Amino acid sequence: MDLLEQNSQIDEWEAEAGLSPAGGFHALHRSLSRHPLALVGLVMIVILLAAAVFAPVIAGYDPYHIVPEERLAPPSSRHLFGTDDMGRDIFSRVVYGARLSLTAALVVLAIASSVGVLIGSIAGYWGGRVDEVLMRLTDMFLAFPAMILAMCIASALGPSLINAMIAISVVWWPWYARLIRGQILSLKNKEFVEAARALGASNTRILWKYILPNCTAPLIVQGTLDIGYAILTTASLSYILVQWWYPTFPGLAIFFAVAGFNLLGDGLRDIFDPRLNV
Repeated sequence: MDLLEQNSQIDEWEAEAGLSPAGGFHALHRSLSRHPLALVGLVMIVILLAAAVFAPVIAGYDPYHIVPEERLAPPSSRHLFGTDDMGRDIFSRVVYGARLSLTAALVVLAIASSVGVLIGSIAGYWGGRVDEVLMRLTDMFLAFPAMILAMCIASALGPSLINAMIAISVVWWPWYARLIRGQILSLKNKEFVEAARALGASNTRILWKYILPNCTAPLIVQGTLDIGYAILTTASLSYILVQWWYPTFPGLAIFFAVAGFNLLGDGLRDIFDPRLNV
């Protein structure tokens, strides 16, 4: 029997045995309706995404247009958030900045979670010396203060948004590795995994089809919480000036994004945590 036929046979056995990854996403809409804070966070995120998508319509000025005679103008009806030291409209720069902030956050999380899930999966499922080596490597990164390590990496690579994203990704993947490793350790000896193993499923199939799908809920919750922090951390690697309106309104926009994702993350945690749904 070749590999394709063997996998097909295993699929039939698994269907008969009732083996499948954890569900729950089909009830997400119904569950969100019972968590008003999560809905508030979702609305805030939709507003943020709309601002990023429709930035050319919402922004009244070119964010890069320099008007020296209007430099450092305070908030007014002409410039809602004032202007910077080059006379650029801060409101327009905040709206357009939503695109860069969200892109940077998603790229950071994509890299960090991918590396962390891969390392955590290997360490948690195979254990032994593999687990020991990978976890000691993870501990090496966790031993450094996250912001200081990110600043050092960003400084070494040079001042740019791409280098800032790389620096933050290098700092953050260990948390995802730890999270996934812990989840896999708690799941790899469960009855449905033992049943799949007894049916002849390979280790790779068991890991990717049965164990990891059951780890998606905490991964999604952690990701939604980390998007706001990724935006905040990326902004922390840049500089601000002393005029109050210069950092205040971009800071409020960052606060809006962080609060939205935190509220949604808290709501998703309540939804996916079985201990809170008994």
